[in-house]
Amino acid sequence: MIRFKPPVTDRRVRFALVGCGRISANHFSALEGRRDQAELVGVCDVDPAALGKAVKRHGVEGYPSLSSLLDRSDADVVVLATPSGLHPEQAIQVAHAGRHVITEKPMATRWDDGKRMVQACDAAGVRLFVVKQNRYNATLQLAKQAVANHRFGRIYMVTVNVFWTRPQSYFETAKWRGTWEFDGGAFMNQASHYVDLLDWLIGPVESVSAYTATLARDIQVEDTGVAAVRWRTGALGSVNVTMLTYPKNLEGSITIIGEKGTVRIGGLAVNEIQHWEFADPAPEDERVKNASYATASVYGFGHSAYYDNVIKVLRGEAEPQTDGREGLRSLEILIAIYRSARDGTRVSLPLEY
Repeated sequence: MIRFKPPVTDRRVRFALVGCGRISANHFSALEGRRDQAELVGVCDVDPAALGKAVKRHGVEGYPSLSSLLDRSDADVVVLATPSGLHPEQAIQVAHAGRHVITEKPMATRWDDGKRMVQACDAAGVRLFVVKQNRYNATLQLAKQAVANHRFGRIYMVTVNVFWTRPQSYFETAKWRGTWEFDGGAFMNQASHYVDLLDWLIGPVESVSAYTATLARDIQVEDTGVAAVRWRTGALGSVNVTMLTYPKNLEGSITIIGEKGTVRIGGLAVNEIQHWEFADPAPEDERVKNASYATASVYGFGHSAYYDNVIKVLRGEAEPQTDGREGLRSLEILIAIYRSARDGTRVSLPLEY
């Protein structure tokens, strides 16, 4: 039994954010919308320009390093919006300082690192939250409810497509982009939230068989990949990913074909219910027409709902929906995909017993 730090009940929950890059805006916006329950007390970045901009914009203390933030800040929670390969050591450092951890996806780029993060937070009695904001999309919430209510009957086939584009200039904006150590490739980075759907939405994966390729970008990692998936239920599926779509992001979708239902959620980032048909009607079918939404961003709008759960957990009012162990589930599938592509063989899950 893990003994977590006492909940915060007599004041706002204090947050500090590390890494003031492109995804930080979603975190800042979510916190600003919850000022009655949450307070941003510090920001940190090794880039003086990015740090200065964040300090000016949010009017909080700025720190040039994680160590200085932990020494001088009274934050309850430290949000890691840094390159993925830095998450493990930073999360462990934060845990040792007795602070809760929120980490952006993926939680780590290596399986053993992900486990170390969970172990360190458990030992320190602090929470580890992994960002899975797409789960809060209204479109996917309806699909999750349909699966939970067994409306599909037996699920036969699932197809996930992520057809986006990342030009060479994207990778050249920072040296860590497109590297194995700090970033990961199209599966690990850009399609991470879609790989998460394989387990969260459909169920435990039995095995994967994958190919990856670096076809056009001058990077260490893959810009394109395909994976065949078999679930423990016997269902079959595929994940098709590329960052080479011309001339812009085209599609982020999931199609579920079952005994008694077929659903396709597509659009730029699973934001449109394009097909919804079941043998038996249900009350939630009325919500389908209002679930789709327009978006110009692949990030969606789930960070706000995600923070609602985090705050409730830290106030002792709820259980975490995406904790470290939940993060390991999608990381395990990602690692299996990479091992399969590297070794040219089918990889079974779990990776270890």
